[in-house]
Amino acid sequence: MKTTSIDEFYKNLTEGSDIEPSSLLPNDIKKEIGHFNVFNTKELWEKLREKPFMPYDRRAYYKISLIRGKNRAEYADKVIDIEKNAILFATPKIPYHYVPQDIYQSGHFCVFTSEFITGNKNGIELDELPIFKSDGYPIFLLTDEESTEIEFIFQKIHKEINSDYLYKYDLIRNYVSELIHFGQKLQPITALYSKHNSAARVSSLFIELLERQFPIESPHQRLELKTAKDFATRLSIHVNHFNKVLKENTGKTTTELISSRLTQEAKILLKETDWNVSEIAYSLGFEELAHFSNFFKKQTTLTPLSFRT
Repeated sequence: MKTTSIDEFYKNLTEGSDIEPSSLLPNDIKKEIGHFNVFNTKELWEKLREKPFMPYDRRAYYKISLIRGKNRAEYADKVIDIEKNAILFATPKIPYHYVPQDIYQSGHFCVFTSEFITGNKNGIELDELPIFKSDGYPIFLLTDEESTEIEFIFQKIHKEINSDYLYKYDLIRNYVSELIHFGQKLQPITALYSKHNSAARVSSLFIELLERQFPIESPHQRLELKTAKDFATRLSIHVNHFNKVLKENTGKTTTELISSRLTQEAKILLKETDWNVSEIAYSLGFEELAHFSNFFKKQTTLTPLSFRT
């Protein structure tokens, strides 16, 4: 699955409408390091004449959403039913989506890259913050009072982004930081996290995490997730439970599933590119050429060179 960039986010957002993607960009954003934008959910979808649906899946940016309305959110192996108000903190590392359950949707959301937050050298590392860690709880149900507080912060962001203040993006960073700290002070509503069909969700998310590493488009690109432990850690699941779930749901071991997909990609790279075998081995996560050759021969009975010819 290909990563959705900020540019693709705007293109997907306006697809099928008469709105130009550039018209949604905030003032003077190109003068800033990184990217930031904020949206009023109800106004945006009325403007685009679409139902409230997030048209992007795999993201290369962070997102904070104030969700007002009945929704069903899926994040890693968790399913959360939102009856009224919630705030969601999304990181590029973990797949998620939420589906509105009625037409009465409102709220706000902002999207930003890590460069936007770290551009002023404040020392903040987003992935080190508890709210964005893979083993955290990124969706919090809100009271009406909490929802109103967050609404006020978003209103300040909207006002500032449309202003001519020279240092407005520095001020907006402070507001984003305020949202993050607000979220980190909330206690996770763990009792409300549904476990319905959890095993199927784990299997589905494993396939998604595996597939979105492909295709390999450059010999300098390298797989991040190569072992059962890598995937289990990303999904915040014990590796033994992870292996058990995959075996029960697919009939195959985690190693078999990963090896099959690696072999498929190796065949494509050997036939469709002019990369040397060492480059292919590196891109697929093998430390040594001999390890890749042995792996490929075990899977196909042929050496990489024999297969290529």
